[in-house]
Amino acid sequence: MLLNRDGQSMSRWNVMQRLNHAVQVAVDSCPGLATRHISPHGIRHTTAMHLLQAGVDISVIALWLGHESPATTHQYVEADLAMKELALARLQEPESTLRRYRAPDSLIDFLRAL
Repeated sequence: MLLNRDGQSMSRWNVMQRLNHAVQVAVDSCPGLATRHISPHGIRHTTAMHLLQAGVDISVIALWLGHESPATTHQYVEADLAMKELALARLQEPESTLRRYRAPDSLIDFLRAL
C-alpha cells in the first residue's frame, strides 16, 4: 500500500499523478520516456516479470502482487518467451533408438482369422 503525506492510502488518481511527475523528471536523463505510455499497471507487470526472470518463486510473486492464487500469476510465466527458450535449451534428445513395433505371430494369426 502506498501512503500519501497524511499517512492515508493513496488514491489511484494520486498514484498516477505521482508517477507522471516522476516520469517528467526522468525524461531529462532518459528522453525516450517522453513518448512511452507508463502506467502503474505497466510498472506492476514489469516488476513481476523481472522477479520471475530473477528466479523468484511464482507463489512469492503472487503474494507480492496480492493475487489470491498463483494460478492468476501464471500469466507471467506464459508471457515470458525468454524463459521458454531457456527451458527448451535444457532439453536433450533421448539416447534410445526407436524401434518399429512387430506384432507377435499369434496376434497376426488371430486377426487373420476374423
